[in-house]
Amino acid sequence: MHQPAAPRKTVPSPNPGSRLAQNPGAHRLAFVALIVANVALAFGSWFVRLADTGPVASGFWRIALATPVLLGLSLASGWRPEKVGRGLLAAFALAGLCFAADLGSWHIGILKTTLANATLFGNSATLFFPIYGFLAIRAWPSRTQGIALAMAGVGAALLMGRSYQLEPRHLVGDLLCLLAGLLYTFYFIFMARVRRAMAPLPALALATSASVLPLLALALVMGDRIWPHDWTPLIALALVSQVFGQTLLIYALGQLSPLVVGIALLVQPAVAASVGWVVYGERLGAADLIGAALVAIALVLVRQTPTLAPVDGEPR
Repeated sequence: MHQPAAPRKTVPSPNPGSRLAQNPGAHRLAFVALIVANVALAFGSWFVRLADTGPVASGFWRIALATPVLLGLSLASGWRPEKVGRGLLAAFALAGLCFAADLGSWHIGILKTTLANATLFGNSATLFFPIYGFLAIRAWPSRTQGIALAMAGVGAALLMGRSYQLEPRHLVGDLLCLLAGLLYTFYFIFMARVRRAMAPLPALALATSASVLPLLALALVMGDRIWPHDWTPLIALALVSQVFGQTLLIYALGQLSPLVVGIALLVQPAVAASVGWVVYGERLGAADLIGAALVAIALVLVRQTPTLAPVDGEPR
């Protein structure tokens, strides 16, 4: 007798977009969270300029004020402290050092270049991390990935060249922000290991707390003024950028496709450029717009390639 075929098991799709397609409400919520997160993060460079402390000290207060809030949110979400192995502890320590150095160089660069360039180059880990991926798997980039990286290089050259023509000191700020992006890439590498063992929010909270002392030490070495007269910009920096923006961005990264996230990342330099234009008169020239457009297209191309899925780390 012919036996009926066994029903085929349905394997859930790993693509977040396919899951969200079945729940339009969740998709809309995640997309709104993504846009709001990028708008919030874009104001970080402005808050650094408004702070009356040194640039590295403002990074210290960003972390120091945000740490208890993030730890509290982690505990409220159900996470409880556990014994951490040596390997994971080392990863947290290295991640904290890289993030502290990243914030230190980025905050100094913010004061030496335009808000648009500081935001654009400070988030260049989106391009640096794929290069690490190519080296780690010992594979040449695909044609699309190669074109994206070439376009990003040309766009970055146009932006830095334009900055130097306007005022040479802007080039120093751009290079410092690029260094911050490179350090942030190393932070991603260490956080990828941490995220395999922990949920996003407690991992973010512990990595943030690991950056407090290195940033304070760096601020003291740089001779920064530590104690502020006006706490408003620092509190805004901690809550808007470190707590609110990053928490929303981590939520959205687990819900939306890389293409959507890549396009939404372009909100940050656009908002920062608008703030710089309105508040500081940092007008954009044709070379700036072309360079920014090339980098923007490169970011979209890189983020939508299958081998460059969202990293289990902390986005800026």
